Formats: sequence, C-alpha cells, structure tokens
Amino acid sequence: MGWLAVGVGGVGGVSAVTADGPAPLQVAGAVAAVGVYGAVMRRVARRTTPETARRGAVREALLGGGTGLGFVLASVALIAAFGGFSFAWAGRDVLPVVGSAIGASVGAAVIEELLFRGLALQALEQLYGARTALVVTALLFGGLHLANPGATAWSSLAIGLQAGVLLGAAFLWRRSIWFVAGLHFAWNATEQLLGVPVSGYPAAGLLTTDVTGPVLLTGGGFGLEASVVPVVVSVLLTVPMLALAHRRDGLLARRRGAV
Repeated sequence: MGWLAVGVGGVGGVSAVTADGPAPLQVAGAVAAVGVYGAVMRRVARRTTPETARRGAVREALLGGGTGLGFVLASVALIAAFGGFSFAWAGRDVLPVVGSAIGASVGAAVIEELLFRGLALQALEQLYGARTALVVTALLFGGLHLANPGATAWSSLAIGLQAGVLLGAAFLWRRSIWFVAGLHFAWNATEQLLGVPVSGYPAAGLLTTDVTGPVLLTGGGFGLEASVVPVVVSVLLTVPMLALAHRRDGLLARRRGAV
C-alpha cells in the first residue's frame, strides 16, 4: 500500500499540472507520468514494470485502440439504429479538432490507466486477489465520475460496469498498460470526434450529434457512458477477456493473511 500511495501522489501530481493545458502539454504529461510510474515501481515497489515495456508497446496500443474503436462504433451504431443518434458535419477545421481530441485523449487515457490499472488494481490484486481488485477499482472508477457535469447514480454505475470492469478485464488479460491506454484513448477520441459528450463534457467534434429518445437509450446530455447499450456491449467483451485471463493464469488469488 506504500508504493500505491506514492505512485498515486506522483502520477496524480503530473495530472494536476497538465490535465487542463493545451494538447502538447497533455501529451507531455502522459510521457512524464509513465516516467514517474516507472520510478516508483523500481525504487519503492522494488519490481520491474513489464506492463510498460517498450517491446511490443506499439502492437498492444494498436490492438487496444482497435478494440476501443470497435466498442464505441458498435454502441453508437446500435443507438442510431433505434433512432437515438443522428449526425451532421459540424463544419469545423479538421486539424485543430483532431489535434485537440488526440491530446486530451492521450493525456486522460495514459494517466488514468496508470492510476487505476497500473497502481490500484495491481496493489489490490497482490493483497486480495484479482477478482476483488477488479470490483473495487471498477467501483472507484465509476464513483469518481460522479463529479462530472450532469452525473447521476446511474451514470456512475454504468461507467463502473462498462469502463471500470472492461478496462480492468483488459489489463488482466493483456497485462499491458499500452493495451488498456489504447482502448481508453480510442474510446474517448472517437466519442469526441463524433460530437458525442464524453462523460458529461460537451465535445466539439468533426460531427454534431442530435440526441432523441429515452435517456436510458442515448445517455442524454451526459453522453454515451450513461446509455445501457455500451453496458451490454462491454459485457460481451469483458466475459471472453476474463476467460482468456483465467486460461493464462492471469487471475491471482487472494494472498493468505491479507486483511
């Protein structure tokens, strides 16, 4: 728990300085956060960090990005098929919009995954086992989004179920920060470019999204994360990920004597 506290303080400190800055600063913050994470793990936790290894990082990030892109597009397509979303070209300059989406999404994805999957999940896993760690980090991830604009108890629970559990399962399967950060990045960036609010924050994307129909279908003003559709889609991804993690002996059991 000592290295968890030090890591959260260090990575969280980087986030506090860079999170609200321009896109280049947010990307620089993500790079700095990886460095802080590695230093804490080596010097405080006294362990190596295969989860942030450079070898295979691009492959894992692309695989995770493809998973996140497919997840969001499938969820959006289903909502649109039921009449909940319709899209129109926003008429904005492409490069500034894409650059902003990439910067914000890289910063949020890398830093949040280092905090929740790199630090919290792995620390709790060592003490209480993978299943308990997955549940606790998912609840924490959802609960922290209660501070977002327009958040409700349902939106927080939905984020815990779809994002907290899915990203946790993805990490237990791949054991790679790059995979879960790629998934997280593609999720946020795709939403923003489509003009769908990202967890309560309006998105100035390449498209504008007209939302009609029940909030349970569309997520309303909070965005896709408050819709029941991605919750269902996430379950379809989470179950095979956990099965593959179990097959690879990636689900550690509770440590004896842990309290």
